[in-house]
Amino acid sequence: MLEALFGTVNRERVLLYLFARDEGYPREVAKFYGTDLRSIQNQFEKLEVGGVLYSRLLGNTRLYAFNPRYPFLEELKALLEKSLAFYPENERERLVMVRRRPRRKGKPL
Repeated sequence: MLEALFGTVNRERVLLYLFARDEGYPREVAKFYGTDLRSIQNQFEKLEVGGVLYSRLLGNTRLYAFNPRYPFLEELKALLEKSLAFYPENERERLVMVRRRPRRKGKPL
């Protein structure tokens, strides 16, 4: 939807993923969208160089999040929020649902 504005569909995916989940890493985003890892890594690197994102190490994993000092952060988040409203309901729910822990043993599905 916003690929014409951002240049590539993967840049849009990275920004939407981070908007919905607050932080993430390239392999997680590539797995979520079923796309090539290297192209997602390139988008993370370009956005970090541009000052839109910042990264930090957590063990061996480099986590990325929006840079709070980015001057257009509020406008970017408003644009992403509005574009997320036009996504299909099932894709929006899948994107927003964060599941980091395994299911408790014996818990019904």
